[in-house]
Amino acid sequence: MGRVYWSFIKDPIYGYIRITEVERDVIDSLPVQRLRRIRQLSGAEYVYPAANHTRFEHSLGTMFLAGALAESLPVGLSESEIQEVRLAALLHDVGHAPFSHLLEPILMKYFNVNHEVMTKRIVAESELADILEKRGFDAEELSKLAIGELCEPNRRFLDQIIRSSIDVDKMDFLVRDSYHTGAGYGYFDVFRLIYTMDVLDDKLSVDLTALPTLEAFILARFESFRAIYFHKTSRAAQLMLLKAMERATEEIGLMGFGELDRYLAADDASLWAALCKCEASAPIMEDLKRRRLLKCAYERTFFAEDELISSILTNEGVRAKVREEIAQEAGLSPDDVYIDVPTLPSVPYNRAMELGPMEIPLFIRAKGGRKIAKSLSEVSKVISVLKTFMNIVRIYSPEPHRDSVGRAAEKVLGTPPLSSVVSY
Repeated sequence: MGRVYWSFIKDPIYGYIRITEVERDVIDSLPVQRLRRIRQLSGAEYVYPAANHTRFEHSLGTMFLAGALAESLPVGLSESEIQEVRLAALLHDVGHAPFSHLLEPILMKYFNVNHEVMTKRIVAESELADILEKRGFDAEELSKLAIGELCEPNRRFLDQIIRSSIDVDKMDFLVRDSYHTGAGYGYFDVFRLIYTMDVLDDKLSVDLTALPTLEAFILARFESFRAIYFHKTSRAAQLMLLKAMERATEEIGLMGFGELDRYLAADDASLWAALCKCEASAPIMEDLKRRRLLKCAYERTFFAEDELISSILTNEGVRAKVREEIAQEAGLSPDDVYIDVPTLPSVPYNRAMELGPMEIPLFIRAKGGRKIAKSLSEVSKVISVLKTFMNIVRIYSPEPHRDSVGRAAEKVLGTPPLSSVVSY
């Protein structure tokens, strides 16, 4: 018996997304409906006015692509298994805090958790668990699959559908974020990629015939990072929001986020309102409301094949030392200097599940249908060029101090080679 669909939802990217009864029940739960009130790209709206899409529609799109890939893979997944993959994809972002990734440093600092840990908790411990169990699904297993940690022997590809170098999460947000921002960098042939994927040695792999599409995917990731995710104005707004949250942490009770009910009650609107009312964060929020943003005083891009350099640049202690030196040189308080680097090596994949940043498995079909593995960096000159860690280092300050901070940053960061940063 085939899958029975209950109804459909209109999506601007894929047309109509059909949903089953269990998917309807999950969608109508509080944890999933909450995603309607969490923006996908918090801060990007200051640059791209239409970038107000939410984690909710991204989750629907990811579910749709997960189902398409699970059905397409020639491994004989049952209807029940395909449904499990779709549900896991639908729930993969349910643990996001307000303002999406922005609250992550605070979650890590005070609770040692990230949104993936919270996703696992919410699927296994909230009303979602009851909904899933009543429909015959194992909530604990789905909570693991939703974050790509099911680790089922001989079927690692199930996790990789949700989280890998080339997963359906990335496929959806590249296309969707490009659509809503209008930036235009995220286009690639999603379904060409999906329909040429197979399983090789337990892992997802891409047919070499789809190499141009795979290169387009990687370039879309690269360009979207620079134009959307790490746009200097978007990042200015995000830095201000993060600073407001740090100042307000105790007063507005962010410590209560350790409780699941409290966590699920929070969304962008409620946290924004709390930050506006809080005495410590109100001045920053007033500036955000009037779009009086921090200004970029200095920018430098470093390319390095060695991940060690990226680790140095993203070390909090290193950043604090550099900030103090720039502030001293400019005659300002360190509070007037903001250093921004990606929190992880940025190009173009992180959390790549045992793979290097660019080593997406490829294969060619020999006579008789045998699949022979190929290395992506061996067959693509594009990948060979991009196979580095790119870090954009920016120094921000309030507008009145931009020139003095820029000159100070040039003295501290502009002349010496990157290797000298190690001395910090």
